[in-house]
Amino acid sequence: MGTLDGRRGSAGGGDGDAQVPAGRGGGAGPSRTDTAADAGAADTGGAGRASGVTPAAGNAPGSAAAEDPRVAVEAAGNARPQDNATPAERGRVLARRPGRRLRAVLGAAGGLPLLVVSCVLAFRVGGGDGLTPLPQLAAFLPWLLVPGGVGLLLMIAARSRTGTVWALVAVAATGWFVRPYESAADPPSSPPEAEFSLLTANLKFGDATPALRDALREYEPDIALVQECDTRCVAALRTPEVRAAYPYRVVDAGDPAEGSAVLSTYPLTEEPGVRGTLSMPAATARIAGERVRLQVVHPMPPTPGSMDAWRTELGYLRDAAAERGTAPTVFGGDFNSSQDHEAFRDILDTGLRDSAMLLGRSRTPTWPASTTPLFGTQIDHVLVSDRLSPAGIEFPELAGTDHRAVLVELQLR
Repeated sequence: MGTLDGRRGSAGGGDGDAQVPAGRGGGAGPSRTDTAADAGAADTGGAGRASGVTPAAGNAPGSAAAEDPRVAVEAAGNARPQDNATPAERGRVLARRPGRRLRAVLGAAGGLPLLVVSCVLAFRVGGGDGLTPLPQLAAFLPWLLVPGGVGLLLMIAARSRTGTVWALVAVAATGWFVRPYESAADPPSSPPEAEFSLLTANLKFGDATPALRDALREYEPDIALVQECDTRCVAALRTPEVRAAYPYRVVDAGDPAEGSAVLSTYPLTEEPGVRGTLSMPAATARIAGERVRLQVVHPMPPTPGSMDAWRTELGYLRDAAAERGTAPTVFGGDFNSSQDHEAFRDILDTGLRDSAMLLGRSRTPTWPASTTPLFGTQIDHVLVSDRLSPAGIEFPELAGTDHRAVLVELQLR
């Protein structure tokens, strides 16, 4: 019995020392549930470490995506192209972004000067002089080639086809309109009846009065048309020296810029002038038995506050030119406009011709004198009718004024 009890005890796992191996189980050993739990823990801790997978790996999105195809499809749909790109491809994409931004900046910078040039050209093509500052910019039309060229270079650097074409059109159109409005005249076929010289000068509020007296002594013009002749100018014209040289005169005094004068070595008859804010007197000179009409020109300048007056007074001058009759006529002075202004071209369309254009000097600047001849615009003109032809022209500089004078040798036929 004792032996039998001992065997039973060993077999049942009671108080005996015998152990049943975990793999085989035993009556007194762990339950199957415990064994499975322990086995799972062992698999996670041991076998997991052996395979290099951490416990968290079982909860990673990749495992869920692998188990559920819908998750994998959703993840693939949300992925960006650069997520699957190689490091080299991603580097190239990032390198292209600053280049695109730089080209955009260059294109915008090139568009600004081209926009200004295009606005001026639009009025030049379509007619009219536009609003400030377009008329002022139009006076310097040849110099708009500079911003046009800058815009072209910037558009090329920006690799913009549209911008490059725009710039090329703007530069070409500017170059086209820089040409003289009227070609040189044919050489006269008959000898002149008389020759005389004419000087026109703006004295800038009378400040250039001493320089005018010097110019009268040096060049000895037969006729002088003077603008901005103030009280100092009137006093100088009354001196014995000037009276002896120019016994005939029509003077409208006014300060600081309203005054004008006509000085002549030929007998003068005063005529009604063109009305305007600034004085524009007129006279008829008797030259070689012919009556030659002389008209001083000085409309208001195209400043922002006087644009309407500028257009209106240039219109009065156009009307006077159109109604001049058959007498040889000279319109001379400070027109405050150039061939690039429609209001000035309207005067030329009446049949008067610009002496500078006829002699191939239509782009010689007369204002501002401080920057001529390198920079400026021609706003001082001597216009003549068809019985008068210019034989020579000069642009003397007078101290004290911002205008260069215009000296023309004229032939009467």
